[in-house]
Amino acid sequence: MAEISYFAVLCAALAFFAVGVVWYGGLFAKLWQRASGLSEAEYTGGNKALIFGGTFVAELAIAWVLGHQFAMTDASDRAIMMISTGFGALVMAPAIGIVYLHLRKSFTLWLIDAGHFVVGMAAMGAVFIALT
Repeated sequence: MAEISYFAVLCAALAFFAVGVVWYGGLFAKLWQRASGLSEAEYTGGNKALIFGGTFVAELAIAWVLGHQFAMTDASDRAIMMISTGFGALVMAPAIGIVYLHLRKSFTLWLIDAGHFVVGMAAMGAVFIALT
């Protein structure tokens, strides 16, 4: 088993976070706000340190699990992208879908959030390829 690259884990988490900034801060900001049912005050309010800090900690945990998986399996570049993107598309997106079905959230909201996870996971895979 290879060693986990903690630098790659950190950079992968930062890449996922950057995808979120672009995804929710630019590309889909207003559409996501409407689909989630948040008012402007709710959207711009809240404890930003908790929201963004908690997001980064969660993404760091995901990156660490991926880093461990890649170190344990000595995955090829192709396998790294398949595992990363596949996990986003076939584990995370359906899990969000289950929750959204019970919460009666819209398909549009699911597409935005699931898309974020798939693209974010692909970005993490690309970082692991570049740095390991």
